[in-house]
Amino acid sequence: MADGHDTPFSGDDGFHDECGVFGIFGRQDAAAIVTLGLHALQHRGQEAAGIVSFDGSQFHVERHVGLIGDTFTKQAVIDSLKGNRAIGHTRYATTGGAGVRNIQPFFAELADGGFAVAHNGNLTNAMTVQRTLQKQGAIFSSTSDTETILHLVAMSKERDLNARFIDAVRQVEGAFSLVALSSKKMIGCRDPLGIRPLVLGDLDGAWILASETCALDIIGARFVRDIKPGEMVVITSKGIESMFPFEPQPARFCIFEYVYFSRPDSHVEGRNVYDARKQIGVELARESPVEADIVVPVPDSGTPAAIGFSQASGLPFELGIIRNHYVGRTFIQPGDSIRHMGVKLKHNANRRMIEGKRVVLVDDSIVRGTTSQKIVQMVRDAGAREVHMRIASPPTRASCFYGVDTPETSKLLASRMSVQEMADFIRVDSLGFLSIDGLYRAVGETARNNEQPQFCDACFTKEYPTRLTDHDSTDNVRQLSVLATRAGA
Repeated sequence: MADGHDTPFSGDDGFHDECGVFGIFGRQDAAAIVTLGLHALQHRGQEAAGIVSFDGSQFHVERHVGLIGDTFTKQAVIDSLKGNRAIGHTRYATTGGAGVRNIQPFFAELADGGFAVAHNGNLTNAMTVQRTLQKQGAIFSSTSDTETILHLVAMSKERDLNARFIDAVRQVEGAFSLVALSSKKMIGCRDPLGIRPLVLGDLDGAWILASETCALDIIGARFVRDIKPGEMVVITSKGIESMFPFEPQPARFCIFEYVYFSRPDSHVEGRNVYDARKQIGVELARESPVEADIVVPVPDSGTPAAIGFSQASGLPFELGIIRNHYVGRTFIQPGDSIRHMGVKLKHNANRRMIEGKRVVLVDDSIVRGTTSQKIVQMVRDAGAREVHMRIASPPTRASCFYGVDTPETSKLLASRMSVQEMADFIRVDSLGFLSIDGLYRAVGETARNNEQPQFCDACFTKEYPTRLTDHDSTDNVRQLSVLATRAGA
């Protein structure tokens, strides 16, 4: 799946990034640091961003639609976010809408002071909890599942903020990596399975919480450790306190973070993402060899796996497709004749490398198949003698309910076609996917433990690690689409 698709509801073909969170406590230029951190996490969400800061007496909020570099670069915006502590969020907007009311962090004045929260993940019982809260008089101002946490904290009868926060997160299900801010503390929390990433860093004595280590690198901060699954950390002027408010469970980190979502220069759960993706390519070459002349990545997400495939197979690696990085998501495409040229706006075949060759195209996934179909045709039009496609993950057979924007299951190609039927659909000479055990081997496991899987791999196996309360309790197709595509919105 090449980067930079539009939403599935506008006819695209792909998974989408989810959300990124970042917070810092104890630094006078907190908002500027958060802006830089969110810039490093821009790949996790490109539609909107927000920052909340506290200056010792009041909270300051800035939330804007657009990229970090377009909305938070003006000095006036940064100057308005005063204080030595701040949290931020970059968001991929889906059916929840891209309006300002859905931009995080969410902030509210509670009985004992202001409180802000930012969320990467998706709550699988949010609709059920929201209906209960609404019957108790709660009024929701957004269509986001994250607002549920704000209401649960506000309505908790516990004695202090820590206890109220614990009371809130114990009532929700699904995936969540949270960063929250009050007048006295910053809180970080991961769900009991640790499905989404969250790391702890240090910048000259200021504590940092971030979705990925690349956000620490951009500001020169030191990586301290991963926040553990089910862990809650409370940061105050006195230091950091760790607690575990959930019953212990075996971790189920999202394995697709290694395939696509995390930045290649990040370390997640003790593994370097770039190394994992190269090893995925090695495993793919071992499992699905092909007689060919060159290996070509579908940029940019297929590049590390293509390098690994090339090294393991002995076939030359070539940039046979060039990506235009300057095509924005809002590019205007007037008229059908121009709209059908959409892929070429982002990718163009390098004819010099392709003509007359037997080409192995390496991509990270096939979702709907329509983009793959167009890229294959583009390579054929450039004179390729044969086109073989190798996919650096197993077939995607099910929707994600844990904070990744995916098409509904019925629209996933692998949910309704065999591998050969998929090959015929995208018009390749052969098609091969990495096996689920091959994916596990690439990230350091000997194989998948089918009795107790080491990762969340539900998009490949349909084995969801948590209850899907909202999904199981309603037949409303529209509501299910909202649930499946909120992406931590």
